[in-house]
Amino acid sequence: MIVSILGCGWYGMALAKALLNDGMRVKGSTTSAEKMEPLAADGIEPYQINFVVHEEVYSPAFFDCDVLFIAIPPKARSGEGAFFIYKIKNAIDCIKLNNVQNVVFISSTGVYADLNAEVDELSNPQPNTEAGKVLFAAEELFRTETSFKTTIIRFAGLIGPGRNPGRFFAGKKDIPNGDAPVNLIHLDDCIGLSKAILQKQAFGYLFNGCSPVHPKKSEFYTKAAIDSGLVAPQFIDELKEWKIVKSVHVEAVLGYQFKGI
Repeated sequence: MIVSILGCGWYGMALAKALLNDGMRVKGSTTSAEKMEPLAADGIEPYQINFVVHEEVYSPAFFDCDVLFIAIPPKARSGEGAFFIYKIKNAIDCIKLNNVQNVVFISSTGVYADLNAEVDELSNPQPNTEAGKVLFAAEELFRTETSFKTTIIRFAGLIGPGRNPGRFFAGKKDIPNGDAPVNLIHLDDCIGLSKAILQKQAFGYLFNGCSPVHPKKSEFYTKAAIDSGLVAPQFIDELKEWKIVKSVHVEAVLGYQFKGI
């Protein structure tokens, strides 16, 4: 199996290495030429792909694959939301031009608004943040395409190597909404879920990637800080806006069991 990964960041790089370990052929993209050598050093076939306006760089060979993962997060806080949609539209054009049949688009549970309720893949997201709105719009672009199949994974808050949750709030005080439940996923489960999709050839689905364990924000991050030898944060004991992200498809379709956080 040949897998191409558009965006070899924290998750994309880990996925590439895991698939290489499974004996797959992996092509990885980077936006800059100087980052191609490190990809090659890890056994990844490097390609420079850039969909920046007036700086487009594109290689048809990158899209010669059995499955294409798209893992390029929007920089909504930088006001680049519309720019992200432009890049996604360009990617879709390349997918169609090169006849890619199976795509996995990495989205976020940030598309679900905090409406004080449990949500799953059957819920209406109603995004109310810039990043959530941009990602949901990108999802819609893939959902309307009929020339290829797209599976969408909505990952919760990402934790794991290089993303130690103990550091997120260490030493801070008066942190609001301390009683809110957390929605997180460990990198191990990100990779496990992705591999399960490939193994089951589960294309055309929507999956929420979120641990079924939802401790209070104050409890989880205080313990994480102490376990890391950091100053414990101080939370306000209150429950404001919240959500609990669940999945009705992960176990039913993939038979996958989350390892937890």
